[in-house]
Amino acid sequence: MAGRATIDREAAETLAIQALTFLAAEPERLARFLATTGIGPDSLRAAAREPLFLAGVLDYVAADEALAREFATQTGLALLALGEARAALSRKDEHE
Repeated sequence: MAGRATIDREAAETLAIQALTFLAAEPERLARFLATTGIGPDSLRAAAREPLFLAGVLDYVAADEALAREFATQTGLALLALGEARAALSRKDEHE
C-alpha cells in the first residue's frame, strides 16, 4: 500500500474547492490569499477550473499550520489529505 495514491484527481479537486470556499468564507482570509497569489477576485472563478491553481490553493493552506489545522477541523479531514490532494492535482493525467 505504500506509495499508492489514496485520493484521485476528482476528489482532490473537490477538496481544493472546499479549501477555496473556506478561504472565501472570511474576507480577511480571502484578501490575504488574493494578495499573496496576485490573482484578482474577478479571475478567481476561471482560475478555480485549473488543476494547477487548485494545487496552489492547497499549497497556500498547507503552508500556514494554523490555517491548515482550522481547515482540517472544519472539514473533518486529516492534514495528510492536503498533501495527498496536492500530489493528485500535480500528476499528469495519464489519459490526456
